[in-house]
Amino acid sequence: MHNEENNIIVQPADKAKIKHILKVALYLFVVTVLEFLVAFTIDAGTLKTSIFVVMTIVKAFYIIFEFMHLGHEVKGLRYMVIYPMILVVWMLVAFLMEGSYIHFERFM
Repeated sequence: MHNEENNIIVQPADKAKIKHILKVALYLFVVTVLEFLVAFTIDAGTLKTSIFVVMTIVKAFYIIFEFMHLGHEVKGLRYMVIYPMILVVWMLVAFLMEGSYIHFERFM
């Protein structure tokens, strides 16, 4: 039988990458804590819902930029993802406003 030695080389930890990962985790943790504070301190209503929607969109964009590596891509690809998302959010806001307007007109 042939006896082979497996040479395993252990690389030193890349402290810059570890620091960046911890920074991202801290940022997402802070936004989540703020969401919990809003959930338990503000009464239900449009303001609370708006804050949640904005915080969720901020977290989603940050996750897409960092974990899906979109932040490291060329501008054209970033815009190709961001612009349709902005249009979808705008469409949802427009539908919600229109829906509340129809509800207002019907029952007034």
